[in-house]
Amino acid sequence: ESATAFGCLVSDMWLGEFDYVSPEAFHSLFEKRYPAFSRTTQHDAQEFLICVLEDLHEAFKEVRALLCQERVSPAAGASTRSLRGTSIITQLFEGQLSYAIRCLTCRALSDRPESFTILSLPIPSTRVCSLQDCLECFFQPDVLTRNNQIHCYWCGGNQDATVKASITKAPQIIIFHLKRFAWQDKHRRKLSTTVCYPFSDLDLSPYLSTSCCNNTEYSLCAVVNHAGDLDYGHYTAFCKHSVTKHWYSFDDAQVTKIPDSAVQADTAYLLFY
Repeated sequence: ESATAFGCLVSDMWLGEFDYVSPEAFHSLFEKRYPAFSRTTQHDAQEFLICVLEDLHEAFKEVRALLCQERVSPAAGASTRSLRGTSIITQLFEGQLSYAIRCLTCRALSDRPESFTILSLPIPSTRVCSLQDCLECFFQPDVLTRNNQIHCYWCGGNQDATVKASITKAPQIIIFHLKRFAWQDKHRRKLSTTVCYPFSDLDLSPYLSTSCCNNTEYSLCAVVNHAGDLDYGHYTAFCKHSVTKHWYSFDDAQVTKIPDSAVQADTAYLLFY
């Protein structure tokens, strides 16, 4: 149901018959399936996006499995099973990280793989920084000590260790979540830091593992903005038209064409490349 409603929403948007399109039908159905996202309370755009992507993935995965059952012979059962965990969502948005963990006692090295659809990036400054600064902060090595120690198989006990993340598979579309809601001095608050992000030629090659051979140069295609504070606010979006290459601002029922210079905003919360 949710996949069908989302398909209708996308069709209405691209038909071009309306000045704006309300996602009312999609949201009403989604709200019934996930009551936590009711319209009577404030919600986080990143959490909502993760839930939508997971829901659409499950829907498309089921359809793909049924189609594969109809099209392949019983002898190809093994390859059919391997396809059941994939969908158009994973093909577009899913990437892979590898965490290299080295025991500081015996120097043994192990790798822990992890899939992702959104990378949540820390903001290393309180005034101004770049997206590259956020990436450097995310991918810098970290030391695991005290309560964060690892259990080393070779040493047979808990040990201090270093951990470093790298990208083993870069997704076609990569989504960055700027962690604007953070703890500072025992209080959670919103960071209003200006994060400067490139419109094109974003190169992720410094963060790749040697096994990754994807093309890792990206161009910005959308931005989700959050205006407001910790407990209230208003979401808007900037989206680049894939045909005309013009940028548009989506602010409830107001859809307007904007210059490229307006896309760099202090309110950026999610970045789509």
